[in-house]
Amino acid sequence: MELSFAFQYLVNFLMLGLIYSIVAVGFSLYFGVVDVVQFAHGDVLTLGGYAGLAGILLATAAGASGLGLVLAMVGLAVIATGAAGALIGRYLVLPLRQAPHINVLLITLMTGTAIREALRLFVPGGSNPNPFPMVLPDRLIGLAGASIRMSSIIMLVVGAAAIAGTYFLLNHTRLGLAVRGVAQDEETARFMGINFKRVVILTFVLGSSLGALAGIMSGLYYRQVIYNMGVMLGVIGFCCAVVGGLGSLLGAVIGGFLFAGLQTFATVALPIPSAYKDVFAFTMMIFIIAIRPTGLLRERFQERV
Repeated sequence: MELSFAFQYLVNFLMLGLIYSIVAVGFSLYFGVVDVVQFAHGDVLTLGGYAGLAGILLATAAGASGLGLVLAMVGLAVIATGAAGALIGRYLVLPLRQAPHINVLLITLMTGTAIREALRLFVPGGSNPNPFPMVLPDRLIGLAGASIRMSSIIMLVVGAAAIAGTYFLLNHTRLGLAVRGVAQDEETARFMGINFKRVVILTFVLGSSLGALAGIMSGLYYRQVIYNMGVMLGVIGFCCAVVGGLGSLLGAVIGGFLFAGLQTFATVALPIPSAYKDVFAFTMMIFIIAIRPTGLLRERFQERV
Protein backbone atom coordinates (compact mmCIF):
# COMPACT_ATOMS: atom_id res chain seq x y z
CA MET A 1 0.00 0.00 0.00
CA GLU A 2 1.35 3.44 -0.89
CA LEU A 3 2.36 5.71 1.97
CA SER A 4 -0.19 8.36 1.00
CA PHE A 5 -3.06 5.84 1.13
CA ALA A 6 -1.87 4.37 4.43
CA PHE A 7 -1.61 7.86 5.92
CA GLN A 8 -5.12 8.72 4.73
CA TYR A 9 -6.51 5.57 6.34
CA LEU A 10 -4.74 6.54 9.56
CA VAL A 11 -6.32 10.00 9.48
CA ASN A 12 -9.75 8.50 8.78
CA PHE A 13 -9.28 6.08 11.70
CA LEU A 14 -8.33 8.89 14.08
CA MET A 15 -11.19 11.11 12.93
CA LEU A 16 -13.85 8.42 13.22
CA GLY A 17 -12.40 7.23 16.52
CA LEU A 18 -12.64 10.73 17.98
CA ILE A 19 -16.22 11.24 16.79
CA TYR A 20 -17.33 7.85 18.17
CA SER A 21 -15.46 8.47 21.43
CA ILE A 22 -17.09 11.86 21.97
CA VAL A 23 -20.53 10.36 21.44
CA ALA A 24 -19.71 7.44 23.75
CA VAL A 25 -18.47 9.80 26.48
CA GLY A 26 -21.89 11.47 26.48
CA PHE A 27 -23.62 8.12 27.06
CA SER A 28 -21.18 7.30 29.86
CA LEU A 29 -21.78 10.64 31.56
CA TYR A 30 -25.54 10.14 31.61
CA PHE A 31 -25.29 6.58 32.87
CA GLY A 32 -22.65 7.42 35.43
CA VAL A 33 -24.67 10.17 37.09
CA VAL A 34 -28.32 9.13 36.81
CA ASP A 35 -27.94 5.45 35.90
CA VAL A 36 -30.03 5.76 32.72
CA VAL A 37 -29.38 5.44 29.00
CA GLN A 38 -30.28 8.66 27.20
CA PHE A 39 -31.38 7.36 23.79
CA ALA A 40 -32.12 10.84 22.44
CA HIS A 41 -28.37 11.57 22.50
CA GLY A 42 -27.85 10.70 18.84
CA ASP A 43 -30.64 13.03 17.75
CA VAL A 44 -29.37 15.81 20.02
CA LEU A 45 -26.08 15.33 18.15
CA THR A 46 -27.95 15.85 14.88
CA LEU A 47 -29.56 18.98 16.32
CA GLY A 48 -26.06 20.25 17.06
CA GLY A 49 -25.01 19.65 13.47
CA TYR A 50 -27.99 21.55 12.09
CA ALA A 51 -27.59 24.35 14.65
CA GLY A 52 -23.95 24.66 13.62
CA LEU A 53 -25.03 24.89 9.97
CA ALA A 54 -27.59 27.56 10.91
CA GLY A 55 -24.87 29.49 12.73
CA ILE A 56 -22.70 29.46 9.61
CA LEU A 57 -25.55 30.64 7.38
CA LEU A 58 -26.59 33.42 9.78
CA ALA A 59 -23.03 34.61 10.24
CA THR A 60 -22.44 34.55 6.48
CA ALA A 61 -25.60 36.60 5.92
CA ALA A 62 -24.31 39.10 8.51
CA GLY A 63 -21.05 39.43 6.59
CA ALA A 64 -18.83 37.44 8.96
CA SER A 65 -15.95 35.31 7.74
CA GLY A 66 -13.09 33.21 9.03
CA LEU A 67 -13.06 32.93 12.81
CA GLY A 68 -16.48 34.62 13.02
CA LEU A 69 -18.05 31.73 11.12
CA VAL A 70 -16.39 29.16 13.38
CA LEU A 71 -17.52 30.95 16.55
CA ALA A 72 -21.08 31.29 15.25
CA MET A 73 -21.14 27.60 14.25
CA VAL A 74 -19.87 26.33 17.60
CA GLY A 75 -21.74 28.88 19.70
CA LEU A 76 -25.19 28.23 18.25
CA ALA A 77 -24.66 24.46 18.29
CA VAL A 78 -23.64 24.45 21.96
CA ILE A 79 -26.52 26.75 22.94
CA ALA A 80 -29.11 24.63 21.09
CA THR A 81 -27.88 21.27 22.35
CA GLY A 82 -27.15 22.56 25.85
CA ALA A 83 -30.70 23.86 26.12
CA ALA A 84 -32.09 20.59 24.77
CA GLY A 85 -29.99 18.61 27.23
CA ALA A 86 -31.07 20.76 30.17
CA LEU A 87 -34.75 20.36 29.24
CA ILE A 88 -34.42 16.59 28.81
CA GLY A 89 -32.60 16.23 32.12
CA ARG A 90 -34.90 18.52 34.09
CA TYR A 91 -38.33 17.65 32.72
CA LEU A 92 -38.00 14.11 31.38
CA VAL A 93 -35.31 12.27 33.33
CA LEU A 94 -35.47 13.75 36.85
CA PRO A 95 -39.25 13.32 37.26
CA LEU A 96 -38.86 9.63 36.34
CA ARG A 97 -36.02 8.88 38.75
CA GLN A 98 -38.16 6.48 40.77
CA ALA A 99 -39.92 4.96 37.75
CA PRO A 100 -38.78 1.74 36.04
CA HIS A 101 -35.77 2.31 33.76
CA ILE A 102 -37.81 1.23 30.76
CA ASN A 103 -39.89 4.40 31.19
CA VAL A 104 -36.83 6.63 30.85
CA LEU A 105 -35.62 4.58 27.90
CA LEU A 106 -38.95 4.98 26.13
CA ILE A 107 -39.37 8.68 26.83
CA THR A 108 -35.85 9.51 25.61
CA LEU A 109 -36.36 7.29 22.57
CA MET A 110 -39.58 9.16 21.74
CA THR A 111 -37.90 12.51 22.37
CA GLY A 112 -35.16 11.60 19.93
CA THR A 113 -37.75 10.61 17.34
CA ALA A 114 -39.56 13.93 17.85
CA ILE A 115 -36.31 15.88 17.35
CA ARG A 116 -35.44 13.86 14.25
CA GLU A 117 -38.87 14.30 12.65
CA ALA A 118 -38.94 18.01 13.52
CA LEU A 119 -35.65 18.48 11.68
CA ARG A 120 -36.98 16.54 8.70
CA LEU A 121 -40.23 18.50 8.54
CA PHE A 122 -39.21 22.04 9.45
CA VAL A 123 -35.71 22.41 8.02
CA PRO A 124 -35.85 23.42 4.33
CA GLY A 125 -35.02 20.31 2.31
CA GLY A 126 -34.81 18.41 5.58
CA SER A 127 -35.44 15.01 3.99
CA ASN A 128 -32.28 15.35 1.90
CA PRO A 129 -28.65 15.86 2.88
CA ASN A 130 -27.78 19.51 3.50
CA PRO A 131 -24.32 20.62 2.37
CA PHE A 132 -22.10 21.67 5.29
CA PRO A 133 -19.64 24.42 4.35
CA MET A 134 -15.98 23.96 5.23
CA VAL A 135 -15.29 26.95 7.45
CA LEU A 136 -11.87 25.74 8.63
CA PRO A 137 -8.61 26.28 6.73
CA ASP A 138 -8.51 23.41 4.25
CA ARG A 139 -5.16 23.62 2.51
CA LEU A 140 -3.02 20.52 2.10
CA ILE A 141 0.08 20.12 4.27
CA GLY A 142 2.90 17.81 3.19
CA LEU A 143 4.05 15.38 5.88
CA ALA A 144 6.66 12.63 5.35
CA GLY A 145 5.77 12.12 1.72
CA ALA A 146 2.03 12.21 2.39
CA SER A 147 -0.41 15.07 2.77
CA ILE A 148 -3.10 16.00 5.26
CA ARG A 149 -5.65 18.79 5.26
CA MET A 150 -5.32 21.55 7.80
CA SER A 151 -9.01 21.12 8.65
CA SER A 152 -8.37 17.51 9.67
CA ILE A 153 -5.54 18.55 11.98
CA ILE A 154 -7.72 21.21 13.61
CA MET A 155 -10.60 18.79 14.15
CA LEU A 156 -8.31 16.13 15.59
CA VAL A 157 -6.75 18.61 18.01
CA VAL A 158 -10.12 20.08 19.06
CA GLY A 159 -11.69 16.63 19.51
CA ALA A 160 -8.78 15.39 21.61
CA ALA A 161 -8.85 18.62 23.64
CA ALA A 162 -12.58 18.18 24.29
CA ILE A 163 -12.07 14.68 25.68
CA ALA A 164 -9.07 15.79 27.74
CA GLY A 165 -11.03 18.81 28.98
CA THR A 166 -13.92 16.58 30.04
CA TYR A 167 -11.50 14.32 31.92
CA PHE A 168 -9.94 17.33 33.66
CA LEU A 169 -13.37 18.73 34.53
CA LEU A 170 -14.48 15.47 36.11
CA ASN A 171 -11.29 14.82 38.05
CA HIS A 172 -9.86 18.21 38.96
CA THR A 173 -12.75 20.64 39.55
CA ARG A 174 -15.42 21.15 42.21
CA LEU A 175 -18.13 20.36 39.67
CA GLY A 176 -16.34 17.15 38.73
CA LEU A 177 -16.07 16.23 42.41
CA ALA A 178 -19.82 16.78 42.78
CA VAL A 179 -20.53 14.69 39.67
CA ARG A 180 -18.35 11.83 40.92
CA GLY A 181 -19.92 12.08 44.35
CA VAL A 182 -23.44 11.79 42.93
CA ALA A 183 -22.32 8.93 40.67
CA GLN A 184 -20.89 6.90 43.54
CA ASP A 185 -23.48 7.56 46.25
CA GLU A 186 -26.45 9.85 45.63
CA GLU A 187 -27.75 9.84 49.21
CA THR A 188 -24.37 10.65 50.75
CA ALA A 189 -23.83 13.38 48.16
CA ARG A 190 -27.17 14.98 49.11
CA PHE A 191 -26.23 14.73 52.80
CA MET A 192 -22.94 16.53 52.06
CA GLY A 193 -24.85 19.45 50.55
CA ILE A 194 -24.47 18.68 46.85
CA ASN A 195 -27.39 19.97 44.79
CA PHE A 196 -28.40 16.76 43.03
CA LYS A 197 -30.80 18.40 40.57
CA ARG A 198 -28.18 20.99 39.54
CA VAL A 199 -25.52 18.32 39.01
CA VAL A 200 -27.84 16.23 36.84
CA ILE A 201 -28.85 19.21 34.68
CA LEU A 202 -25.24 20.34 34.23
CA THR A 203 -24.26 16.79 33.32
CA PHE A 204 -26.91 16.72 30.61
CA VAL A 205 -25.73 20.12 29.36
CA LEU A 206 -22.14 18.86 29.21
CA GLY A 207 -23.05 15.59 27.49
CA SER A 208 -25.26 17.38 24.96
CA SER A 209 -22.55 19.98 24.26
CA LEU A 210 -20.15 17.14 23.50
CA GLY A 211 -22.85 15.83 21.15
CA ALA A 212 -22.85 19.24 19.43
CA LEU A 213 -19.11 18.92 18.84
CA ALA A 214 -19.56 15.42 17.41
CA GLY A 215 -22.34 16.68 15.12
CA ILE A 216 -20.18 19.55 13.86
CA MET A 217 -17.18 17.27 13.33
CA SER A 218 -19.37 14.82 11.41
CA GLY A 219 -20.75 17.64 9.27
CA LEU A 220 -17.28 18.98 8.49
CA TYR A 221 -15.86 15.51 7.87
CA TYR A 222 -18.60 14.31 5.52
CA ARG A 223 -19.37 17.84 4.22
CA GLN A 224 -23.09 17.32 4.89
CA VAL A 225 -25.70 16.80 7.57
CA ILE A 226 -28.93 14.83 7.32
CA TYR A 227 -31.82 14.50 9.74
CA ASN A 228 -31.20 10.83 10.58
CA MET A 229 -27.41 10.83 10.86
CA GLY A 230 -27.66 10.60 14.65
CA VAL A 231 -29.37 7.21 14.50
CA MET A 232 -26.28 5.29 13.40
CA LEU A 233 -23.89 7.52 15.34
CA GLY A 234 -26.01 7.04 18.45
CA VAL A 235 -26.03 3.25 18.07
CA ILE A 236 -22.27 3.18 17.47
CA GLY A 237 -21.62 5.54 20.39
CA PHE A 238 -23.74 3.48 22.76
CA CYS A 239 -22.08 0.27 21.58
CA CYS A 240 -18.64 1.81 22.17
CA ALA A 241 -19.65 2.96 25.66
CA VAL A 242 -20.92 -0.53 26.57
CA VAL A 243 -17.85 -2.31 25.20
CA GLY A 244 -15.51 0.09 26.97
CA GLY A 245 -17.41 -0.16 30.23
CA LEU A 246 -20.60 1.90 30.50
CA GLY A 247 -19.91 4.76 32.89
CA SER A 248 -16.14 4.90 32.26
CA LEU A 249 -14.81 7.90 30.34
CA LEU A 250 -11.58 6.11 29.40
CA GLY A 251 -13.57 3.02 28.42
CA ALA A 252 -15.74 5.14 26.11
CA VAL A 253 -12.63 6.44 24.35
CA ILE A 254 -11.17 2.96 24.02
CA GLY A 255 -14.47 1.65 22.66
CA GLY A 256 -14.69 4.49 20.13
CA PHE A 257 -11.23 3.89 18.71
CA LEU A 258 -11.75 0.13 18.79
CA PHE A 259 -14.87 0.42 16.62
CA ALA A 260 -13.11 2.81 14.22
CA GLY A 261 -10.14 0.44 14.09
CA LEU A 262 -12.37 -2.50 13.23
CA GLN A 263 -14.03 -0.48 10.44
CA THR A 264 -10.65 0.55 9.05
CA PHE A 265 -9.28 -3.00 9.28
CA ALA A 266 -12.31 -4.36 7.42
CA THR A 267 -11.88 -1.75 4.69
CA VAL A 268 -8.12 -2.21 4.25
CA ALA A 269 -7.32 -5.83 5.07
CA LEU A 270 -10.41 -7.98 4.49
CA PRO A 271 -11.55 -9.17 1.06
CA ILE A 272 -15.04 -7.76 1.52
CA PRO A 273 -16.75 -4.67 0.06
CA SER A 274 -16.29 -1.55 2.19
CA ALA A 275 -20.07 -1.41 2.61
CA TYR A 276 -19.77 -4.39 4.98
CA LYS A 277 -17.33 -2.70 7.35
CA ASP A 278 -20.10 -1.83 9.83
CA VAL A 279 -21.35 -5.43 9.80
CA PHE A 280 -17.86 -6.67 10.61
CA ALA A 281 -17.31 -4.05 13.34
CA PHE A 282 -20.63 -4.73 15.05
CA THR A 283 -20.04 -8.50 14.87
CA MET A 284 -16.68 -8.14 16.60
CA MET A 285 -18.22 -5.87 19.24
CA ILE A 286 -20.90 -8.50 19.90
CA PHE A 287 -18.18 -11.08 20.57
CA ILE A 288 -16.40 -8.70 22.93
CA ILE A 289 -19.60 -7.98 24.87
CA ALA A 290 -20.29 -11.73 25.08
CA ILE A 291 -16.82 -12.30 26.56
CA ARG A 292 -16.76 -9.19 28.77
CA PRO A 293 -20.40 -8.31 29.60
CA THR A 294 -19.36 -5.45 31.91
CA GLY A 295 -16.95 -3.95 29.38
CA LEU A 296 -13.22 -3.91 28.83
CA LEU A 297 -12.55 -1.69 31.86
CA ARG A 298 -14.48 -3.74 34.36
CA GLU A 299 -12.70 -2.19 37.34
CA ARG A 300 -14.11 1.20 36.36
CA PHE A 301 -17.68 -0.03 36.30
CA GLN A 302 -18.41 0.66 39.94
CA GLU A 303 -16.83 4.12 39.83
CA ARG A 304 -18.90 4.92 36.73
CA VAL A 305 -17.22 8.23 35.91
